[in-house]
Amino acid sequence: MKFLMFAGSQRTGSLNKKYVRVAHEILKQKGIEAEYVDLVDFPLPVYNQDIEDKEFPASAKALAEKVKGVQGVIISTPENNGSIAATLKNTVDWLSRPQVNCWPGKHILLLGASPGALGAVRGLWHSRIPFEALGCFVYPEMSGLPRAHEAFDEGGALKDKASHERLAKLLDSFLKQF
Repeated sequence: MKFLMFAGSQRTGSLNKKYVRVAHEILKQKGIEAEYVDLVDFPLPVYNQDIEDKEFPASAKALAEKVKGVQGVIISTPENNGSIAATLKNTVDWLSRPQVNCWPGKHILLLGASPGALGAVRGLWHSRIPFEALGCFVYPEMSGLPRAHEAFDEGGALKDKASHERLAKLLDSFLKQF
């Protein structure tokens, strides 16, 4: 089994980058092969067919190859105004184009972290839709981390043992389908 992991955010101090890195560390401790990537390293313009027709972004091709090489993708994403984060939606759109479509058949696990009380859950429900439309198997359970701005210590670990255990249990459950 091999997994790709990223946050649907480009912000340097992203709470979702921290959350998916905790998930990455849990998988590493279990001996699971997983690669964390930062979307900052794969810059994509806002999807525009004129750009696609002129010169397909090399970064979209490179990221699509990474997705093609794994069985599952684990994403931690913020929500934007109660819906899918713009960065995630743009990434999904570029990687769904006929030149590189890497999504069909991929297993997806969605996580979210937010300073709010709902932990990005509203955005997670909306984030499922494009993946399901593209033929992905979106795991039915999701994890929203509320008050995420208070959830991490200086080293990026979750302060609350119960939050860490819930995430580990969700990852174990997700892994059982492989």
